[in-house]
Amino acid sequence: MSRVVFMCGPAGAGKSTIARQLEAAGMTRLSVERTAWQMGLRAMPLGVENQREIDAALRGRLVALVESGEDVVLDFSFWSLAMREDYRRLLRPLGVEPETIYLATPRDEVLARIRARGANHPDDFSLSEELAAEYFDHFEVPTADERPLRVIADS
Repeated sequence: MSRVVFMCGPAGAGKSTIARQLEAAGMTRLSVERTAWQMGLRAMPLGVENQREIDAALRGRLVALVESGEDVVLDFSFWSLAMREDYRRLLRPLGVEPETIYLATPRDEVLARIRARGANHPDDFSLSEELAAEYFDHFEVPTADERPLRVIADS
């Protein structure tokens, strides 16, 4: 059975760093940002049509990978409980209970990382500090009910 990991945290929390480590260990990494970059998109947030297109492509790829027995790390923000539940419903019929890795990075560190971004590669999209703060402030932290859950505190 496939292993699926949800990377969970606001922009700048460090999700892609952990996701790349999992990728190096053999998991397939799916990323909204990487897909957007491949489409030639360089600005965030994405437009609604681009979001829909990318989401549909990634969902299809996720299902195909799981059906072929591959382990997958979803390098998304999973910013809301509703989004996490939506992906759990997608995976449930495939017999997969995803793991959630939540990066509990302090707000000031997240904003400093966003300020330092250079938009030079797919894991480095720049955001305005205001938008990054809004993303952080509206992020829905996963709870113990969303097991299996691993919390990585970054100070």
